[in-house]
Amino acid sequence: MSNAARPRVPVAAFAVLLGGVSGALHLGKLPPAVPALQASLGIGLVEAGFLLSLVQVASMTLGLVAGLAADSIGLRRSMLTGLVVLTVASLLGGWVGSGAVEGSHAVRWLLVLRAVEGVGFLLTVMPGPGLIRALTPPGADKAALGLWGAYMPLGVALALLVGPALIGWGGWPDWWWALSVVSAVAALWLWLAVPADRLRPAAAGGASTAWSSRLRATVGARAPWLVALTFAVYSAQWMAVIGFLPAIYAGAGVPAGWNALLTALAAAMNIVGNIAGGRWLQRGVAPERLLQWGFLAMALGGVAAFAQAGQGADALGLPPALRYFAVCAFSLGGGMVPATLFLLGVRFAPGPATVSTTVGLMQQASSLGQFLAPPAVAWVAHRVGGWHWTWATTLACSLVGMTIARRLGRIRPAAGMA
Repeated sequence: MSNAARPRVPVAAFAVLLGGVSGALHLGKLPPAVPALQASLGIGLVEAGFLLSLVQVASMTLGLVAGLAADSIGLRRSMLTGLVVLTVASLLGGWVGSGAVEGSHAVRWLLVLRAVEGVGFLLTVMPGPGLIRALTPPGADKAALGLWGAYMPLGVALALLVGPALIGWGGWPDWWWALSVVSAVAALWLWLAVPADRLRPAAAGGASTAWSSRLRATVGARAPWLVALTFAVYSAQWMAVIGFLPAIYAGAGVPAGWNALLTALAAAMNIVGNIAGGRWLQRGVAPERLLQWGFLAMALGGVAAFAQAGQGADALGLPPALRYFAVCAFSLGGGMVPATLFLLGVRFAPGPATVSTTVGLMQQASSLGQFLAPPAVAWVAHRVGGWHWTWATTLACSLVGMTIARRLGRIRPAAGMA
C-alpha cells in the first residue's frame, strides 16, 4: 500500500490525545513543585509521596464506575466534563497557594483539590481509547492507540521540563493556573473537533447493554483483569522512578536546570517506546512479545540504574552517566507496555459497549499501583538512607508483568473485537 493510500490518524483523534496529555500534565505537575511545596508548606518526603499519588485515589476507587459512566453518558461528554473539572480544580489550587489560605489549612485544601483533580483526570482519560477507536479508520487504529499510549509520558515530560522554569519565575501557584488554561484550551478543541455523542450506548443496545450487564460482562471475564494487573505493575514502577527522579538528582547535587532537562528526557523516552510499540503492532508483532520485551527492558534498566554494593564514597555501582542511560532504557523499553495494553484492552473487552468499562478497570488497577508505589519507595529510601534498593521494586514488578504476558498470549478476543 502506498503512503498516499495508507489510512491516516484523523485530526479529531489528536484533539482526544491533547485531552489526555492535559490530564497527564495535571498528574505530573507535582514532582517539579515538590521542592517549592516543601519550602512554602513544610511538607516532608513521605507526605510529598502521598501528594504525588493522592490524585490516583479517585482512579483506584472509581475507575470502573467512571468507565461505566463514560459508556453510558457518551465518551465525548465524559472527556469534556473531566477537562472542566481539571480546569476549575487547578484554578482553585493556585488560589490556595497564592496566600488566600494559610498554614496547615492550605495543605488540607491542596490535598482535597488533588483528589478532585483525580476525578477530573479519570473522566478525561477513560473514554480516550474508545473515542480514538471510533474516530480512526481501519488500518490506522493500532498506530493511533500507540499514540494514545504516549499521553501519560508526554504530559509528564512536559510538566517536568516546563514546570521548574515556570515555578522559578512565578511560584507554584502560577504553575497551577497555567495548567488550568491548558485544560480549558483542550476542552475547547475537543468540543470543536470531535463529533457530538449521537446516541448513548445503553439506549442504542437496550437492556442488553444496561450498566449492570456491562459491569457483569467486564468483571466476569478473565482477560480484562489480566490486562489491568499488567497495567498496574507497569505504571507502579514507572511512576515511582520518574516521579522521584527530580528529588533523586536534587539530592545528588545536580543543578536545577540540568535536573529538569534530564528528568524530562528520561520521561520523554517513554513516548518513543509508545510510538515504536504502535508501529510494531501495526506490522504484526505479537502483543505478548512486545510486553515481554518491554518488561525485560524495565527489569534490566532498573537494576543497572539503582543497584550498588555499599554506601557513601565506598559504594560500588555503575558510573552516573551509565546509570542515567539505564533510566532512559527503562523508560523507553517500558513505553511498549501501555501501547500494547491499550490495544489489548480494546481487543479483550467483552463487547463494543464495554470498551470504556474495561479501560476503567485498567485505570483503576494502574492507579492503585501508582498510589502505593511512590510512598513505598520513598519509605524504603528513607529507611536505608538512599535509593539503592529501588531496583528490587522494579524487578519484582517486571517479573510479574512478564508472567502475565505469557498468559495473555493464550487468550483469544471476543467475537467482533479482534
